[in-house]
Amino acid sequence: MIPASEAEGRVDNVWDELTGQDEAITLLKAASSAGTDSSAMTHSWLITGPPGSGRSNLAYAFATALLSASEPERAASVHRQVLARSHPDLGVLATDRVIISIDEVRALVSSSQFSPSVSSYRVMIIEDADRMTERTSNVLLKALEEPPPRTVWILCAPSEADLIPTIRSRVRSVRLRVPSVQAVASLIAQRDGVDHELALTSAREAQSHIGMAQRLATNSEARDRRTETIRLALGVTSTAQAVNAAARLLAIAGDDAASLTTERDAAERESALRSLGVEPGGTVPLALRAQLKGMEEDQKRRATRSLRDGIDRILVDLLSLFRDILVIQLGATVELVNLSFALELTGAAATTSPAQTLATLDAIALARRRIDANVAAALALEAMMIAAIRRPA
Repeated sequence: MIPASEAEGRVDNVWDELTGQDEAITLLKAASSAGTDSSAMTHSWLITGPPGSGRSNLAYAFATALLSASEPERAASVHRQVLARSHPDLGVLATDRVIISIDEVRALVSSSQFSPSVSSYRVMIIEDADRMTERTSNVLLKALEEPPPRTVWILCAPSEADLIPTIRSRVRSVRLRVPSVQAVASLIAQRDGVDHELALTSAREAQSHIGMAQRLATNSEARDRRTETIRLALGVTSTAQAVNAAARLLAIAGDDAASLTTERDAAERESALRSLGVEPGGTVPLALRAQLKGMEEDQKRRATRSLRDGIDRILVDLLSLFRDILVIQLGATVELVNLSFALELTGAAATTSPAQTLATLDAIALARRRIDANVAAALALEAMMIAAIRRPA
């Protein structure tokens, strides 16, 4: 047996890659070690927090702690299984689509009825639970109302308001904070071996979004796309430029989405062909084409979601840009997000009024709502960029 002190250290390692969430970690550690008879533990949890705060990472760390509760010396091995989604007592629903389908939730609810096979608990995780429609949520609600005694549900969403009231009333909420720029930078520098100054700039420009900060710190093409986005917005002085800039922003979002999905899709197809016994470059038998078609349809839906996410990342970057301009115009003593563009920001602040900058911020927020409501992205971006034209104050 591994000494207790060493075992405890291994359990703590599960939480090492979480940053700025000490209160939440303390709460979930206590719950995972308390047992089902304790008031510290409950059968359903909701982890909320802004994008990039580490909701899913915390969910998987909590799952590891629960699944290794009876054998803490196996925490490292269990954690590897959890990260690979291969643990027999773990069920995961994560989607790259716009919504989670009712059939996916039904399948997860069905599997939640099984007893644990090797652990004290059976853990079911739903990432982005806010992507469920009301009808789909009601399927989950029935499982939360009468769960098996050893099943634990962990839902992740930006806020409690993103779920229907009846689900909110049946979960214990754990709210995450936005980690500090310094904390995110330290995490990335240590975990990914990135120069600290680059990690700090990336964390600042990502506004403490851990995943985006890591991408900016480790991917020069992502940094280049962000730089082009900022320069496009700063250079718009006419309607023609606004229309052209909107088209280019949409193309940048497409390039960003493709960089995330193309390699993944190719690997997924290669793996599927190999599992079906088809040699690379070989002809797919007619009887097997239906299986590949289903995978390709999933990839198309994932590409749609990835493009929408890419557009939203651009809009968030533009919000930070015009927020910085307003900060300079008002003489506020807060740190700029886009310090790398300090000179350009000062020039833009001098040529427009605070009222114009506020109007631009409103236009960007409106574009986000329109795109979320399925308005054509090109039209929403054009209207936004026309509103962002820099006119002399």
